[in-house]
Amino acid sequence: MNIAIASGKGGTGKTTIAMSLASCYARNGMNVALLDCDVEEPNVNLFLKAEIEKTETFSVLVPHVDGSRCNGCGECERICAFSAIVLVKGKPLVFSDMCHSCGGCFHVCPERAIEETDKATGVIESGSRDGICFAGGRLNIGEAMSPPLIREVKRRHPESEVRIFDSPPGTSCPAVEAMKDSDFVVLVTEPTPFGLNDFIPAAGAVRALGIPFGVVVNQAFGDGSIMREYKSRGYNVIASIPHSRGIAEAYSRGDCISYILEHFREEIEKIASHAEYYNKRTARV
Repeated sequence: MNIAIASGKGGTGKTTIAMSLASCYARNGMNVALLDCDVEEPNVNLFLKAEIEKTETFSVLVPHVDGSRCNGCGECERICAFSAIVLVKGKPLVFSDMCHSCGGCFHVCPERAIEETDKATGVIESGSRDGICFAGGRLNIGEAMSPPLIREVKRRHPESEVRIFDSPPGTSCPAVEAMKDSDFVVLVTEPTPFGLNDFIPAAGAVRALGIPFGVVVNQAFGDGSIMREYKSRGYNVIASIPHSRGIAEAYSRGDCISYILEHFREEIEKIASHAEYYNKRTARV
């Protein structure tokens, strides 16, 4: 079962919920993997503190033009949908940061003047701690294309009973890439008008992907009016973690997960039970 933890904006507590859920599964004796797909700002291991056992360089293929063989026909420029290769005075110019590694230019070049070469764009770290298998990507500074690295992170630990994807916030390509192929999405939000405003497009993105999802309201406080607003709009609120000084103090020490599982375990188990329900329902279909 693959569970994606996502949010419409940063700072809602997405990683905290992902860690708490993974820890809950591990304490129940399940084989669980926590995959940090927020490769531009990875922070899962700040909480998990897994000993990194393996670090791999991740590379993508980008075109390299042999000028001695190129005749300036422009086929490479015409096929590239991202303007990563253009003709300047009859000679192709490659913008590797814009390349999506589709290989189209390589295949259409009639003179075989284009080769595909490796370009390192990040690293993948793997390890484990307290019964949780960990893998996380880290995009190199200045790199623009994170989805290929996210896809590679999601291939890790396929043998685990439960795999939890800690997704990037928002609705851009990296967030969609992280949520794709999951069986259930947990959308973490906050009980404020600002949180609701950013949550709505995120919920629309998950619906467009056709994936069942539930809403977790984190840092819940006030008179419950925002909570009622989520429900009145038809969103399935599956759990609520209250605003708590105890969580904040534990967070500042780097160990809020133990506190959450001690005081709010029932809410974390609600998330797990909803994910398992939708996973079983999808499997029957």
